[in-house]
Amino acid sequence: MSVCVSARMLPCCALVSPDEDQFENLDKHTQWGIDFLERYAKFVKERLEIEQNYAKQLRNLVKKYCPKRSKDEEPRFTSCLSFYSILNELNDYAGQREVVAEEMAHRVYGELMRYSQDLKAERKHHLQEGRKAQQHLDHCWKQMDNSKKKFERECKEAEKSQITYERLDNDINATKSEVEKAKAQFYMRTHAADESKNEYAAQLQSFNAEQWKHFHSAIPQIFKNLQNMDERRTVKLGETYRSFAEAERRVIPIISKCLEGMVSAAKAVDERRDSAIVVESFKSGFEPPADFPFEDFSQNLSRTGSDGTISNTPKGDRDRERDGAPGPRSDPKHPMSRTKNKLWLFGKKPKAPSLEDFSHLPPEQRRKRLQQRIDELNRELQKEMDQRDALNKMKDVYEKNPQMGDPNSLQPKISETICNMEKLRSEIHKNETWLSEVEGKQSSRGDRRHSADNHHHGPQGRESPEGSYTDDTSQEHQTPHHRPGPAQPRHPNPDPHEFDDEFDDDDPLPVIGHCKALYSFDGQNEGTLVMAEDEVLYIIEEDKGDGWTRARKQSGEEGYVPTSYVEITLEKNSKGS
Repeated sequence: MSVCVSARMLPCCALVSPDEDQFENLDKHTQWGIDFLERYAKFVKERLEIEQNYAKQLRNLVKKYCPKRSKDEEPRFTSCLSFYSILNELNDYAGQREVVAEEMAHRVYGELMRYSQDLKAERKHHLQEGRKAQQHLDHCWKQMDNSKKKFERECKEAEKSQITYERLDNDINATKSEVEKAKAQFYMRTHAADESKNEYAAQLQSFNAEQWKHFHSAIPQIFKNLQNMDERRTVKLGETYRSFAEAERRVIPIISKCLEGMVSAAKAVDERRDSAIVVESFKSGFEPPADFPFEDFSQNLSRTGSDGTISNTPKGDRDRERDGAPGPRSDPKHPMSRTKNKLWLFGKKPKAPSLEDFSHLPPEQRRKRLQQRIDELNRELQKEMDQRDALNKMKDVYEKNPQMGDPNSLQPKISETICNMEKLRSEIHKNETWLSEVEGKQSSRGDRRHSADNHHHGPQGRESPEGSYTDDTSQEHQTPHHRPGPAQPRHPNPDPHEFDDEFDDDDPLPVIGHCKALYSFDGQNEGTLVMAEDEVLYIIEEDKGDGWTRARKQSGEEGYVPTSYVEITLEKNSKGS
């Protein structure tokens, strides 16, 4: 009976975990922490994209305003140079903004995204462990509850069998077999109740142990792991906040140097130096115009008036008239127009500057600049020629010794060198053409050679950019402006008849090579040979240093051609080479 009473007092309600609400709260909190971390990562990504676009726009701005001409054609004013320095510093500044973006992308955004993935995996693991512990406890509670319900059923059945046995035992009409049967049934139910009681007691003890372990060990450990995970997430955010700031602070010294460079460029602006450059560039080198002399047109007038008559004759002239000396006469050959020509710089609208041929400079300045450029081009041409010769020698070595290399591998470089030589010759020819305009090279060459038409003399007066004049106004003429053909060699022979003397030899000179005309040549002077572009001639005498090479046409006509006008190939086994 005591067993049945104690069983009747046990609760039969379902198990309610006291940490279930806290577990759900931690689930929500950890998910919010990961969402916040990813939101900050998105903020960093947008911030570095702003830096990248800013740097790109700065570089495009620098590229837009950078000079597109070569350094030789750029003005050398300090204000321009300072502006270009500022552009360079701004380009470096843009590079530092790119560094900031890269640092944020690598140290902040990339690190956050990797950590977010690890954090999600860790959170998922801890939550799964918590759910497993909860499921295990629920399973233990169900086993205990089932054993309790069974014990309760067995107790009820034992009570019924006890009541039946007592009723039959007190009934005088009941047979002995019925009483014995009821008694046996009572003992059996009582034994089953005792067994279910023992089973329930064991299950209850096991459940209590698991519940204590669940609430005192498993769940606290899971909560602690989630707490550690959330604290590490908070620490990681603090580190990335610092890295975010460090990415900016790390480039501040370099940015400061860029700004200091801009300030230095601003201080380098020198107005006096710029003015000196302008004066040096545009000074003409001409003398200022002389004073206009007084021309007395009243000398032929009769002097009938008294001495008190007012006269425009200067006092010195009147004194000479009294003494019988003739007064000053006007010089009919006075160059009035020459004086006007001297004022061309102020009376004529200047031409737009052309930096390529230096036509915006005065004649002497232009001549110096053109001569300087021609010398530089000649040096570059000589380098290319030396390189070509070296490559040809190497090719010959490869042809004789194939094991040292493939001679065909040098052909592209040789072709490139020859192409460069052609370009340099074209540039030299163009600059020599401009130089001939300045120096009056065509006419001066005719004077040096004493050509047949000796009556064509150059002007004796000072030459101006607009024309030339002489001391006599009747000899003034305008110099025609035209662009001549390729420039003549700079070392012409002093006497054109010297060519004719050399051609009087009875025995013809042997052929030592051949040449190809790069430009056409009119051969107007005596002793020279007319040739067309791409015409092939025989070489019978090399250049002696005067810029002329003696050649022979296929028809047998001989003469001198400019060395710079032809591409010469000498025979290796010839005597002249």
